[in-house]
Amino acid sequence: MLVFSAGVTITTPAAAQTTESPFEDNLLRLSEILGSLHFLRNLCGEKGGRWRGEMGTLLAIENPDPERKARLVARFNRGYRAFAGNYTVCTAAAVEATGRYIKEGEQLSRETAVRYGN
Repeated sequence: MLVFSAGVTITTPAAAQTTESPFEDNLLRLSEILGSLHFLRNLCGEKGGRWRGEMGTLLAIENPDPERKARLVARFNRGYRAFAGNYTVCTAAAVEATGRYIKEGEQLSRETAVRYGN
């Protein structure tokens, strides 16, 4: 199960752990969103590693093989670097992007749980 900021839970069937899940694209996108939020929220004053922690939770629950874990982590890092290369201070655009990513992550989590949850 993955808990995203709205308290939405995604549960992964045990059988999906050894093969690519039917919602792999959703998890990759969610990983990227978490990376973006990790950078943006810290840039704009949030202290701590909440979003990195959410990524850790996703990895712990999915228990991916090393190749799959590398893909998920790479997407997290891609999301982080997408903003780290452009922002050095919190701006209105950064705050707006944060809001959009939180909404997208919540929606993606909800849709994935409804479609694939147990």
